[in-house]
Amino acid sequence: MTLALVVLSLAAGALPAAAQEGMPDITEPLPRVNARPWREIERDQFTVVYEQKLPSPVSVEHAVNGLIHLRVYVPQRPNPVPPVIITHYWGATDLRLENELAEKLAARGMAAVIMTLPYHLERNPEGYRSGELAIRDKPQEMVDFITQATLDIKRTVDWIETKSEFDASSIGLSGTSLGAMVSSLAYAVEPRIKSASFLLGGADFAEVLWSSSRVVQQRRKLRKNGWTKEKVAEVLAPVEPLNFLKQDGRQTFVVRAKYDTVVPPVAAEKLIAALGDPHQLVLETGHYGGALVYSKLLRTTARFFDAALRDVSFTAPDTFYSPTIRLGLQMNGDSGLQFAAGLDVWRAGDKGFAAMMLTPRGAQAFIGHKINDQYSLGASVTRKRITWGLFWGIVL
Repeated sequence: MTLALVVLSLAAGALPAAAQEGMPDITEPLPRVNARPWREIERDQFTVVYEQKLPSPVSVEHAVNGLIHLRVYVPQRPNPVPPVIITHYWGATDLRLENELAEKLAARGMAAVIMTLPYHLERNPEGYRSGELAIRDKPQEMVDFITQATLDIKRTVDWIETKSEFDASSIGLSGTSLGAMVSSLAYAVEPRIKSASFLLGGADFAEVLWSSSRVVQQRRKLRKNGWTKEKVAEVLAPVEPLNFLKQDGRQTFVVRAKYDTVVPPVAAEKLIAALGDPHQLVLETGHYGGALVYSKLLRTTARFFDAALRDVSFTAPDTFYSPTIRLGLQMNGDSGLQFAAGLDVWRAGDKGFAAMMLTPRGAQAFIGHKINDQYSLGASVTRKRITWGLFWGIVL
């Protein structure tokens, strides 16, 4: 990516703004554009689905990335209705989950506007994987991506205000994983967004880049080229949500995973602290385990927006069953080293757990104490005996 961006030095004590040369300021209104009419692509007795394309507010290297693609769900009921902008996770190859959330919102009488992030799906240049150009080993290019994604959301808000089908005074924003992180910045700088949900996201981009299990290759290259976490944080400061978020009374909903290694819990905790008092839901899973209960999670998210956008009280679930599934290698005194997949059946605080394990040598049980994020030491119960056990792996 060769956008001519120069990250300016931060003035001591000053709030960082969009400091890229030639790039619109993320905190300022965008020039309005005339959009072509949307195109109907689907219809049933409850919902009409449209396709809309808007020009991205920034200049881009790849022309295909210069168009914002929107998939819009409008319920067939009296207008105007509250709309929710939906952003997806990093590397998405389809919008199945986002479409499902849109349908659940439409069933509750709300519209949904699914926005494809830069360098994903239809916006991805030929020859690259979806999202490959979004998160790279050059922090300046990550600033480009985050800035463009944020400005694209602002332009989508502008477009929503032109449509009589939508109640532009009640706009919601929902993001998952990377989409949640980008959305937290857009929410911070866009006061027209009334409420937001952040699923499996967080704040502190540098922290995530420096500790996430999803960006090992990028982090290795950064270190090889002399980057430190502190230097990365300085470059990313103009787009860091923590530098813009403030507690202003808008309703928010944060879903985090207790054993997340992709967006570490510390990043989710920083987002929660910056938001002040958001509604919260904790999944007893890793980053990907939420997929096992995603339909229920999406129903809860739709219920949140149904309340928040209509100024009705919302209470997050006190309990939300989400299975803790472990994948990795198990070693014990009976079976040796073997692959294992397990389901937690008991837990004691953050360290102790018991799991039923499926292994090539049949079902076994493991009762362990977590030493760190990957290693647990304890006892294995095999068909023959109880013996020592060691488990190395991840929580889905």
